[in-house]
Amino acid sequence: MNAVGLPDTAVPAPPPGLVTVGRYDEGPGYAVNRPRGADSWLFTWTTDGHGLLTQGAAGARAGAGDLVVLGPGVPHRYLVLPGARHWRFWWAHCQPRPSWTAWLSPYAVGDGMYVVAPVPEALHDRLETAFARMLSDARWPGSDTRPPASASDAQAAPDGPTAVAHGAAARELALCSLEEIVLLASAVARPLPERPGVDPRVSRAEALITADPAAPHTVRSLAEEVALSPSRFAHLFTEQLGRSPMRALREARLRHAARLLEATDLPVERVAFASGFASPFHFNRVFRECHGTPPGAYRALCRRDPAETAPAIGFTAAPGRRGEGTGQLP
Repeated sequence: MNAVGLPDTAVPAPPPGLVTVGRYDEGPGYAVNRPRGADSWLFTWTTDGHGLLTQGAAGARAGAGDLVVLGPGVPHRYLVLPGARHWRFWWAHCQPRPSWTAWLSPYAVGDGMYVVAPVPEALHDRLETAFARMLSDARWPGSDTRPPASASDAQAAPDGPTAVAHGAAARELALCSLEEIVLLASAVARPLPERPGVDPRVSRAEALITADPAAPHTVRSLAEEVALSPSRFAHLFTEQLGRSPMRALREARLRHAARLLEATDLPVERVAFASGFASPFHFNRVFRECHGTPPGAYRALCRRDPAETAPAIGFTAAPGRRGEGTGQLP
């Protein structure tokens, strides 16, 4: 599955500095499309039914007990799974705390998507309570005379299923609840199965590269992440995957750049920097070496070929529904 060639109609994401949270129960036809991704991270926790999420070339089917996280800057789309009666889920947009990246990295599936699943059923109520508390804290005005509502009051509140945290205290309290959710889910869910014969430290380094190819990875920084010396790490990675860490990084950056060229109208210079290349000149050279054509011509060629730009999912949301071109969240 991939998010390339999504329809032009798009739903805006909240500004990156906000903490927003809500709960939805949507039926067939609900869909949200962001061809340019979002500036903030999106966390979704499914409590019933099924949803389908795609981000770049990665995809996930979400069911009860699945936490799916979408990083910023990659085209994405999510919707009620075709054939499902509904999708009930909590969602939150925010900028995560730095410590969360390490907790999520074992669950990376590519293009900034993390699938933390399945979370054992014994923890479902606790995580849902944490989301309800996050909603309550986001609504708190910060008054000395009015303490935050309880989680049960937040779920029953008549003022709608979404909230935006205003004020430093409300934002930090809301993030504390989300931190509990991410920590608990990542601590008990099962990471992706390891490939036979591949050292788990190599798999982890490869996942770090895939999850964020634009990050300033080096052999040394990746080696530190997996507790190996740079020389031992480079040798082990190359031996087991057939290419060096820096070659794997360049390939991941080129894949990411190609998807941005296919799915967005970002200038080539911005595509270069968003994909981790230090200069547009260097990006143009290595992209041409890889694809046989410069980035601008590659974009034009893809858009002339209907087979390249056909939507990955052959259905669209019913017009006029919340979430598809209406400007509403999540």
